[in-house]
Amino acid sequence: MNEIDKNKPQTSITINKWRKPSDQIYQRVVLAFVAEALACRRATQIGIDMNWEKVIIEGDSLSIIKKCKTSIPDKSKVCAYIHDIHKLLLKYKECIFEYIPRARNSLAHTLAKETMNNKIVVYLVGGVPEYAEEQEERDRVREPD
Repeated sequence: MNEIDKNKPQTSITINKWRKPSDQIYQRVVLAFVAEALACRRATQIGIDMNWEKVIIEGDSLSIIKKCKTSIPDKSKVCAYIHDIHKLLLKYKECIFEYIPRARNSLAHTLAKETMNNKIVVYLVGGVPEYAEEQEERDRVREPD
């Protein structure tokens, strides 16, 4: 290697192949409130597993989204999950939690319902299942101009 090559700045790019997270369907979750907290925690963990530095996590449970956004200690039935989420947030450069009303997010509801009914886990990397495309088309038709 000549002297010029030694002094050139070196750039290396790490490319991580996508790894499917472990399949995890929670059984016997009694309260929808707890299910929403578990889903939010799982979304937060998946972003870390994917090595994303910035994420936007959307949810239709306003109370869970508010709890994730605040640093005030939580004393509800989901306090352990919210505490876990706050610890996971330290691994991100930026993590934004956004409330999306269920009426505007029927695609996510359809995906969750299909997952629970069929006991399968779906990851939306590079595409969506056919039933999700059909739901999105139905939603688009219903939206006013």
